[in-house]
Amino acid sequence: MPAEYALGVQLEFVAEPEAQAILARTLMPSQELDTLAIKHAGELYTKYCALCHGDERQGYAADNAPSLRSKSLLATSMNNNFMRYTIQFGRANTAMAGYLKAQGGPLDYIEIELLLEYLKQTAGVTEAIDVSREPVIGDIPRGEGLYNQNCATCHGVKGEGVSAPALANPMLLATATDHFLRYAIAEGRDGTPMIAFKDSLSDNDIDALTAFLRTRASGWDIPRLDTVRVPTPDEYILNPDSEAPEFKLRAGRYVSAEQVNQALADGKRMVILDARSEVAWRQMHIPGAAPVPYYEDPENFIDDIPNDGTQIVIYCACPHAASERVQSTLKRYGYENTAIIDEGILVWAQMGFPVRNGT
Repeated sequence: MPAEYALGVQLEFVAEPEAQAILARTLMPSQELDTLAIKHAGELYTKYCALCHGDERQGYAADNAPSLRSKSLLATSMNNNFMRYTIQFGRANTAMAGYLKAQGGPLDYIEIELLLEYLKQTAGVTEAIDVSREPVIGDIPRGEGLYNQNCATCHGVKGEGVSAPALANPMLLATATDHFLRYAIAEGRDGTPMIAFKDSLSDNDIDALTAFLRTRASGWDIPRLDTVRVPTPDEYILNPDSEAPEFKLRAGRYVSAEQVNQALADGKRMVILDARSEVAWRQMHIPGAAPVPYYEDPENFIDDIPNDGTQIVIYCACPHAASERVQSTLKRYGYENTAIIDEGILVWAQMGFPVRNGT
């Protein structure tokens, strides 16, 4: 930092933040993270990932988020951008939000690199499994039949994801090579319900299934995208001159999507908060909702939210985990009229209720 002196300019050197120093000295090619870097990465994981992927990276803590300690997944991701882009940009229309700061998330590029190295190192993955970048050629109609027989129960009839990842997601298929997909089908994912199909399906069958998935690269249904703008605090209250809705809550905290949709249609006074990252909000949100990510420090948003008795509705995709964290924060600050959309935004959209898809 330059400071002015009588005889010219002298440089004053100010110590860099500890976290930045840790990253700079530890994120070197083929170098293991040291104790401080692992501690910092673990804190990032706990803050941003554990909510859905579990404290021990075991997965399935919320919304069937997959295990992040599968050696199969991590080793086949080392020499490509699959995991990197998943964390950076998320998966639109799924519970996996994007976390890259340049996209509206909380993490810098280098922090995401640290997380990737942390996941690999804590899972004991030391060598990459190289998968070819060549296309897989297969019988697509046969692959569709095999998908319906073997995959739809967990991954959804339209690849939307049920208890396993959504395979029709354009971001997934844009970042997963054919042989990355083929390896997962053939070898399975250790530590997850995804079994290996190499013993029950022939090589030709696995090729056919892979080729069919590739035809879904644009998804089964493509939404229209709008350019969206984050609402300003003075826009948080919807229909400010109207009456408040009268919700019937389940367990004192959950409101049905149907009631909220009706309140919107009736022009009721309320605030709607999206508890996911801003990246996920930009990709799809309930009209009028403001992004208040579950991981944000309260001082960054609490003064923007009216505490005058206005009904506050919160949602996420989990369908509750992130919303419950935001609701708990609001209650701690004295907000009384809060409710969580019971079904979450993904089911809300599947029910045909209004959403905005944007960029």
